[in-house]
Amino acid sequence: MELKDIKKVVQMMKENDLTEFLLEDESCTLQMKRGSDNAPQVIAAPQMVAAPSVAPAPAVSAPAAEAAPAAADEGLVEITSPMVGTFYTAPSPDADAFVAVGAEVTADTVVCIVEAMKVMNEIKADVKGTIKKILVDNASPVQFGQPLFLVDPA
Repeated sequence: MELKDIKKVVQMMKENDLTEFLLEDESCTLQMKRGSDNAPQVIAAPQMVAAPSVAPAPAVSAPAAEAAPAAADEGLVEITSPMVGTFYTAPSPDADAFVAVGAEVTADTVVCIVEAMKVMNEIKADVKGTIKKILVDNASPVQFGQPLFLVDPA
């Protein structure tokens, strides 16, 4: 990643009032956090694990759709966005979606793409189960930690 790309991320964080940013790709991991002094802290390290984390992380400016799941969603596991970007359900506009509601997935199943800084990042389920809900529309912007799918691990 080049310095100009990091500067663009810093600018995007300021414009969107984000306090955290995580970008993982094949060559590196970029994690940035802004403290109370509004000075971004850059932590870059070689990527050690290819799979994004399933654990939800707090999103600073997440939409209201991220509110606590309804009682019907209890027991379902969220697949969250590991980065800020644009959510795509398929590898190209003419291709079929990676998954649909009712699809069986494993930890290695690619469920979507999140495009960040013109890099298409395949997002894996990281959980075995059945897709119960797709929470984001195709080609919509997503935030770091925003739930994308609900999976029934049963």
